[in-house]
Amino acid sequence: MPQARKYQVAPEVTPYYHCISRCVRRAFLCGYDRLTERSFEHRRQWIVDRLKALVQAFAVDICAYAIMNNHFHLVIKIQREQALDWSRDEVIERWTQLFSTPYLVARYQSGERLSSAEEEALVTLTETWRERLHSLSWFMRALNEPIARMANQEDGCTGRFWEGRFTSQALLDEAALLTAMAYVDLNPVRAGLAETPETSDFTSIQARIQTLTVEHGPVTVEQVERPALQPFQDSPANAQTIPFNFSDYLELVDWTGRAVRPDKRGAISSQQPPILIRLGIDARQFIRHMKPRPHSGFHRVIGKLDRIKHAAENFGMKFFKGQAYAAKLFSTT
Repeated sequence: MPQARKYQVAPEVTPYYHCISRCVRRAFLCGYDRLTERSFEHRRQWIVDRLKALVQAFAVDICAYAIMNNHFHLVIKIQREQALDWSRDEVIERWTQLFSTPYLVARYQSGERLSSAEEEALVTLTETWRERLHSLSWFMRALNEPIARMANQEDGCTGRFWEGRFTSQALLDEAALLTAMAYVDLNPVRAGLAETPETSDFTSIQARIQTLTVEHGPVTVEQVERPALQPFQDSPANAQTIPFNFSDYLELVDWTGRAVRPDKRGAISSQQPPILIRLGIDARQFIRHMKPRPHSGFHRVIGKLDRIKHAAENFGMKFFKGQAYAAKLFSTT
């Protein structure tokens, strides 16, 4: 039975979440369908374009993404405090970038005088929008529904396109965030769709690398067709950052990718990335977590054992699945 979102999403516990949406049955999100000999590769750009629009409106930052053939992964940060600081006009401007403008709001924007009852209704409406603009469920809804409509129209069919609700995992600490991001960025490598992170199309790791260097020099944000990504802490002049250096992260992703390649399974580098040691992550268990397999040891939350126990209390749960696995993957030292 699906679990209520209030037991899965709580920005006061953690702002970071790993989300997965998967197509129903054998529907193609992207890729090439050999049965019908149809290509759906253009749909990857649909998701990229929609993400670009959503991050400009929602109080949500994207840390990592990977768009696969029949599903996609996102690691996002909910910026709740940012949304609470928005003025009424900013809330209205952001909401109406994505959704239609009600008549009452249009009258307010035109400067028309409102009655006290209408003013009260406007306040209620804009506060509802404010809540939605930092809601994980509304963000995923605003992403998935348009993609489903476009895909169904293109396929000439009706009905469900996505496999029920999206799956979310709360990332409780820096180690969990690092693990989820590396897992997402290495999805094409693990699936055999790419040999290296830099050749993994429609992933955040490729987008970040492309902003550093290309054949003829640096690439500007405007030149890269991708959503804005939350920067790492070694990025210049930005207070809201991912709490580790991009250079360390690149080293980790490259090291992990080489370690889980089919022709080098178990060939762990003797020179482990320093960030693993600093965050207390067991290298062997980390590699096991990155290998393709049907089920992860984690369920709704990812993090160190003490953080999982603390999160269970805050979510009103007795426990979360994965505590034994967390004790193996993340040391407490």
